[in-house]
Amino acid sequence: MSLNVAVQMDPIARINIRGDSTFALLLEAQKRGHGLSYYTPDKLSLRGEELVAPLQSLAVRDEAGDHFTLGEPKRTDLSSFDVVLLRQDPPFDLAYITSTHFLERIHPKTLVVNSPAAVRNAPEKLFVMNFPKLMPPTLISRDLDEINAFRDEHGAVVMKPLHGHGGAAVFRVMPQDMNFGSLFDMFSVTFKEPWVIQRFLPEVKHGDKRIILVDGEFAGAVNRVPAPDDLRSNMVRGGAAQATELSPREQEICKTLGPALRAAGLLFVGIDVIDGFLTEINVTSPTGIRAVARLGGPDIAARIWDVIEAQRGAK
Repeated sequence: MSLNVAVQMDPIARINIRGDSTFALLLEAQKRGHGLSYYTPDKLSLRGEELVAPLQSLAVRDEAGDHFTLGEPKRTDLSSFDVVLLRQDPPFDLAYITSTHFLERIHPKTLVVNSPAAVRNAPEKLFVMNFPKLMPPTLISRDLDEINAFRDEHGAVVMKPLHGHGGAAVFRVMPQDMNFGSLFDMFSVTFKEPWVIQRFLPEVKHGDKRIILVDGEFAGAVNRVPAPDDLRSNMVRGGAAQATELSPREQEICKTLGPALRAAGLLFVGIDVIDGFLTEINVTSPTGIRAVARLGGPDIAARIWDVIEAQRGAK
C-alpha cells in the first residue's frame, strides 16, 4: 500500500542535497512508491475547518543542480494526505508556531512527522532542560545579575540565543572578559527572548556528537569537529563529520530520553552531546541522515519510513 505524502519545507530549489535530511527522506519515500507533493509553509491557509495549500506533485533525483521536478500547483485539503512531513528549518518564530497550530488540526488522522503540538511545546534549548542531570550547568535568562552570578560560579561560558539555530550568534565568554558588556548590550537589543548561558565544555574541540533517535531508539550518530579557529561544530559552519560510536554515557542518555520522545510523538529527533553532556534536543527539522550514511553508518531514512509505514498500516 503506497502512501500519499506531503512535505512542508523551505524552497526545494535552495537546498544542498549533499547534506539535506529532508531530501534523504524524500528519496526513500519515492523509492518505496509513495506519492510525493510539495508546498512551502507560507502557502498554508485555514478556511473554516479546511486546511489547504497549493500543492505540487514532486519527483526527486540525487543529482546536484537537477534534483527535483514539480507539477502545477493545485489547491488541496491537507487532510486528504496520509502523511505530512513537517520539515521547514528554524527560526522557531511565530510563523513556525502558527504552522504547528494549523497542522495540529489534521493530526493524527493525517500523521504529521514530527507531531506539531510536540514540536511547538519542545523548543530545542528549552525541552532539554527537562533533563538537567544529563546536561552541563545551564542558565536561561536575560537578567544581568543572574548571568553574572552564573559566570562567577562556572568561569568560561557559552552564550547563545534561546531560539537560535545553525550555530548563529554562539559566543564563548571568558572570566573577566572585556567584551562581555558589549555582548550583553548586543544580545539585549537583538534578542527579545531569554538567552542560554552554559558552562563551556573545552572538549568540544574533539567534537559535538549528533545522535539521531527514531521513535525513541538510537538510529545513528556522527561526530562534528569544529574548525581550529571556530567554537561551533555545525557542519554548515565548517565542522568536519567523522564516524563515531556511542560511549556508555551516551547510550544512557538515549535510554533516558527515548520514552519521553516516543510518548510525545517525536519520531525523528537529533540530540547534541559534548563530552558526555546533553546540550540540545532538536525536533523542528533535525539533520544528519546523509552524513551518517556517507560515513558508512545505517540508513536512517529507511528506518524512519519503516516506522511511518507501521503507524499508517502500509506494507
